[in-house]
Amino acid sequence: MSELSYRLDRTIDIQAPVALVFEMLTTTEHWARWWGSGSHIDPRPGGAVLIRYPNGVEVTGEVLDVEPNRRLAFTYGFVSGEPIPPGASRVEITLEAAPGGTRLALRHDFDQASVRDQHAAGWRFQLSLFANVVADHLHGDAAARADAWFAAWAQPDEAERRRQLEQIASPAVHFRDRYASIAGLEDLLDHIAAVHRFMPGVVLARQGEARHCQGTALVDWTASADGAARGTGANVFRFAPDGRIASVTGFWHAG
Repeated sequence: MSELSYRLDRTIDIQAPVALVFEMLTTTEHWARWWGSGSHIDPRPGGAVLIRYPNGVEVTGEVLDVEPNRRLAFTYGFVSGEPIPPGASRVEITLEAAPGGTRLALRHDFDQASVRDQHAAGWRFQLSLFANVVADHLHGDAAARADAWFAAWAQPDEAERRRQLEQIASPAVHFRDRYASIAGLEDLLDHIAAVHRFMPGVVLARQGEARHCQGTALVDWTASADGAARGTGANVFRFAPDGRIASVTGFWHAG
């Protein structure tokens, strides 16, 4: 390998635990979801790396080093030999715990400044795709969690309501709408109890699919009481790295 004097650095924060991010980096199933069908990785020193981009361009490499939940290093070069021959550049990805999840730092070393510069936009895009792959895996049940949230609000028994919310919401959960600005599970439970007193029988239910991106989900709902529609709206759910609901912002639709 030629002297690699030119370095590209990129850092991205991913809202997921370090162990999950590392797993997504080092299993072929998730590697292929990130890069493209047919891509694979053998996560051990000397193991083969193949990146098959959707346009058919292929990159090969060899794993140089692996530290579980910490680091992955491999060579990187194009099968065609251009702009980088196989084995002629080096990628290192390191992970560390950060507020809100994981900080991923990428370093790619090259022997030419011009080739390094060609890869800047590509890595920005690919790491963004990876963050989405991780988030989609972690929050694939966003619709079910929204349904559980609505079910807990409709639960008339206070003890059972608490149990349900403790399962799905963070202790510091925030809830905001036109009538509430609440921080913490205890305050939320008191607020829901008041809703049951002053708006008895009102039930919210999800309508349509939950639309999820990067740990945030948009969920439409309808409100009804005694079988009659009372209104429609939408909730914005934000999920914590452990998968629980961190905050909800509610909107009533006009009309």
